[in-house]
Amino acid sequence: MMNLINLFASFKNDESGAVTVDWVVLTAAVVGLSLALMIAIRPALTGTADNIAGQITAAGTAIAP
Repeated sequence: MMNLINLFASFKNDESGAVTVDWVVLTAAVVGLSLALMIAIRPALTGTADNIAGQITAAGTAIAP
């Protein structure tokens, strides 16, 4: 029984996986912020692409499929 208590105590005090948890949380935050940034700039990018396509069409140049 004492060996089991020592095993739980050493497991509780072991911090070897803490760095992995930190990296997982940090990676999730970076991915979340990247998605939020993409959602924020998507309308501007779509508008710019439409503007460029309109200028190419107005210049009389056809875009080959």
